[in-house]
Amino acid sequence: MGPDELEIEALTNNLPKVLEFIDTKLEELECSMKAQMQIDIAVEEIFVNIANYAYAPEVGMATIRIEADESPTAVKITFIDKGVPYDPLKKDDPDVTLSVEERQIGGLGIFMVKKSMDDMLYEYKDGQNILTIVKQL
Repeated sequence: MGPDELEIEALTNNLPKVLEFIDTKLEELECSMKAQMQIDIAVEEIFVNIANYAYAPEVGMATIRIEADESPTAVKITFIDKGVPYDPLKKDDPDVTLSVEERQIGGLGIFMVKKSMDDMLYEYKDGQNILTIVKQL
């Protein structure tokens, strides 16, 4: 499957459209329900982050690209925005050994994404945040 792209305003109420776009592709790839659920959670976390922080208080565009390799053994989803440079991978993983009260607020979402995906990459290039998640199918 060649890359498919959705360009959409980075607003939280556009999340259903983003998930529909992703799920339609995952169904074409005959992705397992478990992998699809993990991918949906990851997509939701990342898209909501972009919607909340990338352009605040303005609204900007986000591009979501999904592609799979030939077999398909893996699916790759890339999020591109022109918002403030932000590398979620630079954030230290939360100390999950601490009690909920002791833990720092935030950071758990991206940590969960990292744990459920097989790879996660970030680069800031040409004024764009480019965050990619990879899931083996």
